[in-house]
Amino acid sequence: MPDFPHAMTPQDALVAIMIAISASNEDISTPELVKIQSAVNMLPVFADFDLDHLNSMSQVVFDLFEQEDGLDALFGLVREALPERLHETAYALACDVAAADGLLDEAELRLLEEIRYELNIDRLHAAAIERGARARHTV
Repeated sequence: MPDFPHAMTPQDALVAIMIAISASNEDISTPELVKIQSAVNMLPVFADFDLDHLNSMSQVVFDLFEQEDGLDALFGLVREALPERLHETAYALACDVAAADGLLDEAELRLLEEIRYELNIDRLHAAAIERGARARHTV
């Protein structure tokens, strides 16, 4: 596991989920980056998040993805830091980032499925969140 200088905050965990879904297909697109930055700039949950911390969270995710059990380690950090009340928020942010470029590839779909499982997102709630993301990103 990479050196992590402090405990992950809930905001760190949300950012890590967004970066992970964007990096899941090994191609972080500009629309996905814009979506991540927009979420961090606009959503109340990120009101006290330091934008400079975005780069260090990106590096944590990239370092974890290079390890054999990195995804499991990432989910361990996220589950530890993220209160249950923000689990659906994390999934909604992941769906929005995945849908931002208009394409959902197999790697993104698999990671969304894993996020649903790891954060124990109810199937009906997940479907509603996915539908909302699809509606917001349809052109």
